[in-house]
Amino acid sequence: MMRILLFLATNLAVLIIASITLKVLGVDRFTGQNYGSLLIYCAVFGFSGSLVSLFISKWMAKMSTGTEIISQPRTRHEQWLLQTVEQLSRDAGIKMPEVGIFPAYEANAFATGWNKNDALVAVSQGLLERFSPDEVRAVLAHEIGHVANGDMVTLSLIQGVVNTFVMFFARIFGNFVDKVVLKNEEGNGIGYFVATIFAELVLGILASIIVMWFSRLREYKADAAGADLAGTAAMIAALQRLRAEQGLPVQMPSSMTAFGINGGLKNGLAGLLMSHPPLEDRIAALQQRGR
Repeated sequence: MMRILLFLATNLAVLIIASITLKVLGVDRFTGQNYGSLLIYCAVFGFSGSLVSLFISKWMAKMSTGTEIISQPRTRHEQWLLQTVEQLSRDAGIKMPEVGIFPAYEANAFATGWNKNDALVAVSQGLLERFSPDEVRAVLAHEIGHVANGDMVTLSLIQGVVNTFVMFFARIFGNFVDKVVLKNEEGNGIGYFVATIFAELVLGILASIIVMWFSRLREYKADAAGADLAGTAAMIAALQRLRAEQGLPVQMPSSMTAFGINGGLKNGLAGLLMSHPPLEDRIAALQQRGR
């Protein structure tokens, strides 16, 4: 909780300083914009979407993936799955999350939830069928690592901050173009709306690059947590198996990609928008860590 409060306080301070700087520079005198009110407006809308998504993330994940929660195990495989997650959760110092299986041939898994003591961990049917018990345990340990690290909460907060920045500076740019460049003195003209939309598109891409950079960083940390919980060799073996299946189509909804262990593959500039690092890099990081 303290980490979350410090994170929010730091980013709120950045936004306030930006607003004050613009006022000191006299930009508001040219545009007639109240940047304090604008900042509050953007923060409310910027954080609302990401926080609402966080609080309903478990429900959305179940609905979008067709995950079936294991409440009472019906087979020895489901019993093993529950026992494994319970042990890993205990070792990681978190409460037992809900455990589920979603019907997908691809080998994948995900974790989500609004806090580390009220989470959901799910694995695909294909992963359970084709991976060895040690590899499945390593994948589960990776997902438990995400939960224990509070990655879902932190990612949502970062998304809220960048949403706020995008809205804030896009409207400043739109107002500047409308009032200073086009000399419009009667409300917001067409220049404001066109310039704001353009700025939101450009800044939105830059914001996505920042969010995806953090998403890739947290994958390395979750791999390390998985190695600590399940063993480095097992974690490497699980990632190698995922790499061997990279040609298979990914069925997980795009909204859930960032929360899965297997995020697909992109090359070139598109790699900046990857939610996951290349599996080769993740394997190399674990190998280097084990030396």
